[in-house]
Amino acid sequence: MRKALIVWGGWDGHEPEQVAGIFAAILRQEQFEVEVSNTLEAFADAKKLMGLDLIVPVWTMGEISQELVDNVSAAVQNGTGLAGCHGGMCDSFRNNVDWQFMTGGQWVAHPGNDGVTYTVEIRQSTSPLVEGIEDFSVTSEQYYLHVDPAVEVLATTRFPVVDGPHALNKAVDMPVVWSKRWGIGRVYYNSLGHHADIVEMPQVQELMRRGLLWAADGKRIALSAEQEVPTLRNSYSGMGDSQ
Repeated sequence: MRKALIVWGGWDGHEPEQVAGIFAAILRQEQFEVEVSNTLEAFADAKKLMGLDLIVPVWTMGEISQELVDNVSAAVQNGTGLAGCHGGMCDSFRNNVDWQFMTGGQWVAHPGNDGVTYTVEIRQSTSPLVEGIEDFSVTSEQYYLHVDPAVEVLATTRFPVVDGPHALNKAVDMPVVWSKRWGIGRVYYNSLGHHADIVEMPQVQELMRRGLLWAADGKRIALSAEQEVPTLRNSYSGMGDSQ
């Protein structure tokens, strides 16, 4: 069986335990062996992380040691998938830029706070991650993020919707869903998911299901292409000044 680790915690306002439960149910339905943990020490066993197919962080506004980030980073570089949503992945550890580099972005604002109605626009793409999914509206937080230009953007939302200091700039299409690579590992992110009921929306749940499976499948595809286990890549950090 494929193996997944879900780690939840941090700010309770994002309902991390409930969201973790939704993801666990999706993965178990897809025949994954799922471990769910509510401690960051779940990232302490570097060898165990290397053996996983998927890591799913559901942890907002926390603090983490550099050693634990390095363990996750090394696992993803060597093929373990990484997938998550909202603040549970891209507002996990504001003080760790290595985490932000790996995940592809960092939350900086949600103008209007919760209760903003906006449109999620699916990018015209050949990616199976969004095939057949139509644009849809959501009433929630609209995430403004600082985003890695290397990501493949799969869905966007138009800013501004509400007034704020950003509104006098030109209109921008902010990424909502993206994918990227970190070493040979696949990384998937969806900025929706302020509460569990948003994650349970049919469109959001299907986007997450596809993203979780896509990220987890990266190791198998990479190993099959190379036809042998690649030499383990060391955890990279180009951010030494921050550590």
